[in-house]
Amino acid sequence: MRSILMLTVATLLLVAEEGTARRMPRVKRQLISPLHRSGIRDPFGSYCELRGGCCPGRDDQCTVPYLDTICYCDLFCNRTVSDCCPDFWGHCLGIEAPIIGACERNGHKFHSGATYRENCNLCTCASTGRWECEEHACLIENDMIQHINRGNYGWRAGNYSQFWGMTLDEGMRYRLGTQWPSRTIMTMNEIQVKMDGTDHLPRYFNASQNWPGKIHEPLDQGNCAASWAFSTAAVASDRISIQSMGHMTPQLSPQNLISCDTRNQGGCAGGRIDGAWWYLRRRGIVTQECYPFSPPQHIPAEVSRCMMHSRSVGRGKRQATAHCPNTYSYHNDIYQSTPPYRLATSEKEIMKEIMDNGPVQAIMEVHEDFFVYKSGIYQHKDVNSHKPAHFRKHNTHSVRITGWGEETDYNGHPQKYWIAANSWGKTWGRPWLAGSRKSSPSRRMPRRQRRRRSSRAPIRRLQPRLRSSTPALCAGLRCQIPRRSSSTLRVSTRSPPCPLSWWMFRHEHSGRLGFCGTWIEDLNFDRRD
Repeated sequence: MRSILMLTVATLLLVAEEGTARRMPRVKRQLISPLHRSGIRDPFGSYCELRGGCCPGRDDQCTVPYLDTICYCDLFCNRTVSDCCPDFWGHCLGIEAPIIGACERNGHKFHSGATYRENCNLCTCASTGRWECEEHACLIENDMIQHINRGNYGWRAGNYSQFWGMTLDEGMRYRLGTQWPSRTIMTMNEIQVKMDGTDHLPRYFNASQNWPGKIHEPLDQGNCAASWAFSTAAVASDRISIQSMGHMTPQLSPQNLISCDTRNQGGCAGGRIDGAWWYLRRRGIVTQECYPFSPPQHIPAEVSRCMMHSRSVGRGKRQATAHCPNTYSYHNDIYQSTPPYRLATSEKEIMKEIMDNGPVQAIMEVHEDFFVYKSGIYQHKDVNSHKPAHFRKHNTHSVRITGWGEETDYNGHPQKYWIAANSWGKTWGRPWLAGSRKSSPSRRMPRRQRRRRSSRAPIRRLQPRLRSSTPALCAGLRCQIPRRSSSTLRVSTRSPPCPLSWWMFRHEHSGRLGFCGTWIEDLNFDRRD
């Protein structure tokens, strides 16, 4: 009897435990934390579809492995959105899945993990329902543009589509690209200009007006950090046109330098102008038509294979070893230059160099506000001083200097400036207007006399030879601007327009301003003469 009783009790206990076990899944499923509380993960995954179908009512066995847990494909899961598989609504009900943990933008809701770009920063919809954005400094900052245009700085800022979406760091790395020349170059002997009382330097001079049709329009270097090649080719092109009196007006190929001048040069990763002039003198390059610039498709850009070498044919002349990379061009003539030289740090000597021989090359220090320059006389303004340090960067860049001018500012003070052309295409800056303003009446200066400051042999100046050698000499100053004076740009607003993208930067009565071209370390505008 006792054994029978114990057996009965055991049976009752088993029945009770079995009933509890059957109820436990229901209790656990009802109390489980919402599966999609932080948003639907893997919203486009196939779960119910791969299972083979959906289950009517409630079926606690109608499950599918889902990431690190399980999800359900029965109709009971839809009482909330807590434990349904991501494709339950679309596969089982034929409706769009609800948006959980959604982020809103422009009146629309987005799933967790959705992204969009705000200028140069990537924004991601977080599981909290908020957008989380990167905090890079962008090359184009709207608040900087507004700050400059509200201030009385003497120049205007604008937005450029080619810079939109780039970080400031990318702009400094891929839109400039000139390194300082070596110490040996920076200490080379100066060639001074002997000026007499008959020399007259006008208050205004523009090479494009003095030599119509011989100053070339700017090219766009794109995201190729090779201003070292673009500015060198541009200055050489102008000098050849001027020295040949218009018999030759080639626009030389920066791509020829980028791809073929690889000795201690970085191609689209930066280079030195002294190396570019060495290559132009010793090897020579072809025209832009023959060897067109090929903008890099990816950044950082890779140096493309050189497709245009040259060989000596005697007497200093060279000949191309291949046909033009551009199959529609048949003129593969090689152009060379004479050696570059260094000028003294004299404002008037540089002005006379430009008037006598044409544009010079300049190395300048570029700050973050330079990219948004639109018009006026540019001066660097530290408008981002209240922001973190990564919003303030600077790097070196090279351009053409083609003239100078002087105007009165809003305070009645005279402002002197240099006229320059950049290599960011014809839409950057404001087009210089040919014929809008004439220089003072002046005659062409006699060829200058030079004297050496040391015992070194004078630099040989070659007579222009058609398609061979040309006195496309490099001249200019080093750009290093003190905080109190900065560099400056200026653009006229009169008509008719000329297809050149110009800017002007001011040279102060004292301080250091920069350009290079030959390589001049410091420029002192002390107006002693």
